Amino acid sequence: QVQLVESGGGLVQPGGSLRLSCAASRSIASIVTMGWYRQAPGKQRELVAIIISDLITKYVDSVKGRFTISRDNAKNTVFLQMNSLKPEDTAVYYCNAKLNDVNYWGKGTLVTVSS
Repeated sequence: QVQLVESGGGLVQPGGSLRLSCAASRSIASIVTMGWYRQAPGKQRELVAIIISDLITKYVDSVKGRFTISRDNAKNTVFLQMNSLKPEDTAVYYCNAKLNDVNYWGKGTLVTVSS
């Protein structure tokens, strides 16, 4: 099992930046796939970005070129750097880890992009 705790959300103006962190309760070195998802009000949860091992990253089209996912296995932490934020990026952002075919989720952190 693994517990995930997200942090770093908040209110930011359009065009601004935020860095989300996801701290895991155990080593993530053996967790191949970790990711960030988001759920906007009235919408379904969607994949934002995933990182596979330390080599492969994938992004939803709407964030390509603006968001960067990374992981620090020594700190058991996954990050999501979000630049050039838009109002449509407003959502609760959730960290995900897939371990032994089981999906684990954090409780989420709210990102609000508004002037």
